[in-house]
Amino acid sequence: MINVETYREYCISKPGVTESCPFGPDTLVFKVMDKMFALCSINTFEFINLKCDPERAQELRAQFPAIQPGYHMNKQHWNSVYMDGTLPDELIYELIEHSYELIVESLPKKLKEEWKTLKGLD
Repeated sequence: MINVETYREYCISKPGVTESCPFGPDTLVFKVMDKMFALCSINTFEFINLKCDPERAQELRAQFPAIQPGYHMNKQHWNSVYMDGTLPDELIYELIEHSYELIVESLPKKLKEEWKTLKGLD
């Protein structure tokens, strides 16, 4: 089962990712090229908020009770993924990757070029 340490290691290993606590010492935020793609409470690790394609977000919420509209987020574009042990780790990692990729795809051209350089695609 994913814990806060494995979650952090997975997120921070991606190209262009930084971590910070802009909302206070308990909320860990991950950004790619300074755009947020994941966040969680460090102390409780009850859930993680992840960006999601709106249509897919609806499908996931209907299929999995542990995936709910994003807590304190735009509920159309963000899901709260509850770490209650009912979701397979593979799905959680895939949802983190999906969130990351959505942000990368939305980057302005200049930032996307910088990201490609970091990833070694230039």
